[in-house]
Amino acid sequence: MPRFDGTGPMGQGPKTGRGQGPCGTGAMRGILGRGGRRRIISPKDQLATLENEEKNLEEELKLVRDEKMALEQDQKK
Repeated sequence: MPRFDGTGPMGQGPKTGRGQGPCGTGAMRGILGRGGRRRIISPKDQLATLENEEKNLEEELKLVRDEKMALEQDQKK
């Protein structure tokens, strides 16, 4: 998120990126603590982190597919 202003990547608004920033879940968020220090993560927490990451990726894929469909419809006009 540029300048931490809530606009998300490319100024498209929140929740439009891959969730890798400080406001998203981030793939390494559950593994690395603040400052990159390793911490122990329980299997339960790791599963929850992976499920959350899966949900974020599915949402991103839906956005990509919707945008692709819109572009395809524009080309047909």
